[in-house]
Amino acid sequence: MDVKKMAFAGSWYPGSADQCRSAIKRFSDDMRTGEDTKILGDPMAGVVPHAGWIYSGKLACRVFFALAHGSRVVDTIVLFGVHMHADSPAFVLDCTAVDTPLGTIEIDRELTDALVRQAGTEGVNLEPLRPNRFPEENTLELQYPFIKYFFPKARIVACAVPPSDTAKTLGVVVVGAAKQLGRSLAVVGSTDMTHYGPRFGFEPVGSGKAAFDWVAKENDAAAIKALTAMDENQIIHQGLSRHNMCCAGAACAAAAAAKKMGAVKGVCLEYASSFDPLQPTADFVGYCSVIFGA
Repeated sequence: MDVKKMAFAGSWYPGSADQCRSAIKRFSDDMRTGEDTKILGDPMAGVVPHAGWIYSGKLACRVFFALAHGSRVVDTIVLFGVHMHADSPAFVLDCTAVDTPLGTIEIDRELTDALVRQAGTEGVNLEPLRPNRFPEENTLELQYPFIKYFFPKARIVACAVPPSDTAKTLGVVVVGAAKQLGRSLAVVGSTDMTHYGPRFGFEPVGSGKAAFDWVAKENDAAAIKALTAMDENQIIHQGLSRHNMCCAGAACAAAAAAKKMGAVKGVCLEYASSFDPLQPTADFVGYCSVIFGA
């Protein structure tokens, strides 16, 4: 089989099936009595973070949990991600399956091919890349175990999206391609929020709690406002001008796809960060989980 192997298992997330199931069950148990599945009547897409599961696992799980407990049967999950610049080329994984500790997930080759063709008709060159050329990307791989756990029979499309007009185009086009093939989709974009501190070359308001407050209450809040409004132009603008989404293209594509599928609003399920007020460090990252639906 032509399978994309794991690169982050055992470090960024658990490396064995039992450990993955245990972690996801622990994340899920915290929300089974919550309101996530009632926030939107028909959840169809979302945005998830991609840091190590110790920081972002619960937030990502909330989105996949909500999508899995919605009213729709999901044939294929389209996953948008990858760290890119505005002028980066878009590309898509071209292979048979991806590996996870819970077993392989089949690539929806038919939808992948249709996406490549239809993107071309819209002026977007979407290059299919074989596993040996496709980058090792935590933005995508850290979501695979959640997909396998919550959607054991679903296939995936894994696509790299730059923060440009290409993002909106790909989000819209994949929904049209899926409709022609009779696929029922869920769409997920993967991005973290502000990367703050000297390690990231971004510290406009100093350090400590004042920096965290600015990131959480102003910078990341502006990104979340754009996400929940499903404002594709603002999502890209925020990510590029305020550095508050490292994968704004992926988030934009997910929002565009959600709108094309009929979503009318987004809801932020949770916000968190790696900042520890008891042991503050100069470097930290923000994370959020957002769900789109009717």
